[in-house]
Amino acid sequence: MTDPAPFVPADFDPPAGLVTDSFVLEPLGPQHTESDYDAWTSSIAHIRATPGYPDGTWPHEMSLEENTGDLERHARDFENRTGFTYTVLDPGSRQVVGCVYIYPSKRPECDAQVQLWVRRSRAELDRPLWEAVRDWLAADWPFTAVDNHGRG
Repeated sequence: MTDPAPFVPADFDPPAGLVTDSFVLEPLGPQHTESDYDAWTSSIAHIRATPGYPDGTWPHEMSLEENTGDLERHARDFENRTGFTYTVLDPGSRQVVGCVYIYPSKRPECDAQVQLWVRRSRAELDRPLWEAVRDWLAADWPFTAVDNHGRG
């Protein structure tokens, strides 16, 4: 049995982030716990209505401590190059307004899948964030086919 192909090539350096006038992306980690927790717990119904979250299993209730563990897992995935999660920050306040998840696709015709969400109070960023991430993936990432969960 052969090992599966790595998610990204060994010589690929994942981008440190993305900066626009409306938001900043940086790798998600436990340093974002409190702001991340506030963002998603205040927006559960909004996130579940976002493309890519059709089954209603996330977000689900968890403690702040469990959220910290989740963010630590995402940071390990980034370090191990098995998935890349970026927090979406307001450029002024640096408060978490969403997340972007880049992981291997479960669909054989795609090499990556991207899911993202923004908090309900910043819903106007959903489309601009998606468009920026779509363009960023095309320009700066090694993927040939991305599962975008029906986003155009």
